[in-house]
This record gives sequence, C-alpha cells and structure tokens, in this order.
Amino acid sequence: MSLAFPSAEWVSAYGTAINASAAYRAASAEWTHGPVALVVNPQPEIGIGEPFGIWLDLDRGSCRGARVVSQGEAENAAFVITGDYGRWKQVIRKELGPIAGIMQRKLTLKGSLPIVVRFVKSAEELVQAATQVPTRFLDEG
Repeated sequence: MSLAFPSAEWVSAYGTAINASAAYRAASAEWTHGPVALVVNPQPEIGIGEPFGIWLDLDRGSCRGARVVSQGEAENAAFVITGDYGRWKQVIRKELGPIAGIMQRKLTLKGSLPIVVRFVKSAEELVQAATQVPTRFLDEG
C-alpha cells in the first residue's frame, strides 16, 4: 500500500526507513547538530492548505523521532529546509539532490550551510531512505 506524500503515515514510515538504513547510520555517525525540519510549502490545489512540516530528530546516525509539525514548530529545528511540493517530489524521486537544490536556490536552508555540506553523504542517505517508502504523490491521483 502506498502512502500519500505528505501525510503523517508517510512521515512515520520515513522515520522507520531512516532507522533501517545501515548506510545512513554510517554516514551520520558524527551528526550531533540537532533536528532537521523539512517544510513543504502550501499548494491548495492538491490539498496542501498550509505549510506541512516534517520534524526529524536526528542524532549520531539514528532517527529518534519523525513527526508532523506546524511551520512554527519546524522553525525551531537547527536546520530547516523549505521547498515547493514539486521540488520535494523531485528530491524523493532522486531527480534533485537536496544539497544541489539548496545551492541552486530550489530549496531554502535555514541553518549552517558549511555543516550541511560536510554531511552531503548523510543527506544522500536520507533521500535514499525516502525512496524506500511506498509513496503516492497527491498530484498524481
């Protein structure tokens, strides 16, 4: 069964996929920089009426929690990556790397870019984990 992106069910499955990834654990063993929030901008025509925040409590290669948060809550994370729905879809499909997206201003980052760049492999493994979640995109029926 595929899970709608974005949804609470998808976020929960994503957290599980992150923790199931040995490659993520290895790439992120040194990550002590705090939670990461991913924010999907509103797109009312497909049912995203307000910003959809995904809070990932990441620490030393594990995801201690993955949950849906408001944009206000998301802003409290050490790192906040924001983008339009279509950009996140490209990231999940591995058509756009998260770091490349930030550098090309297709995604916006609040937080230390030098730290994020140091963890490129970690970001790639987070995307790989997302590809493990059976995903149904809202704009594809």
